[in-house]
Amino acid sequence: MHRAESPDGLDEATDALAFVTGVLRELDADGNDSARLLEALVRIRAVRDHLAEWEPRLIDQARAAGTSWAQLAPALGVASRQAAERRYLRINAQSADAAMTGEQRVQAARDQRASDRAVATWARGNAADLRRLAGQVTALDGLDRTTQESVDRIHDALGDNDSAALLGPLADAGPRLTRDHPQIADRISELGDRADEVRRASTQRPGEPRQSQEEGL
Repeated sequence: MHRAESPDGLDEATDALAFVTGVLRELDADGNDSARLLEALVRIRAVRDHLAEWEPRLIDQARAAGTSWAQLAPALGVASRQAAERRYLRINAQSADAAMTGEQRVQAARDQRASDRAVATWARGNAADLRRLAGQVTALDGLDRTTQESVDRIHDALGDNDSAALLGPLADAGPRLTRDHPQIADRISELGDRADEVRRASTQRPGEPRQSQEEGL
């Protein structure tokens, strides 16, 4: 039977814990070895580094398996769903720019959610214009296969009650329409620019000039 490979660092961490355990058992003995004590501290640091890497990976897998943040909270030693997600963002260097601090990752996630909500709200307020543009795109014919597949996704999104569902498919189709349908491609590009303006405005800090989120297409 094939034995699954150990996760990265598991063997090293196991050996380190065995060494540290041995040193701890010797603490009450006379003549503690300074070199072994220092080595134990080095090993503890290595284990801590591995744990910091494994925890967000396990959280990712738990979330992928359908575990809610509320269910994760007790396992992470926190009291609420919000605290669980906040801890994840702090410890997961892969959730954003690895150079960010934990607090910066938390703020980045908050900004992302705020901008997504703002764009969705803007799209709903401009639903008629969005659907009109999407209808123009889906009425095009003579498209190559790849472009047609992209346009078909716009057609599918038109069936969604939420007009915000059109934004992604339209943005994907725009560049593919540039050569044969430049005017429609320009309209889609303008749409993307407006959505970007809304995103920026939703996360602007005090003192920065604000941009209107009410402007339509």
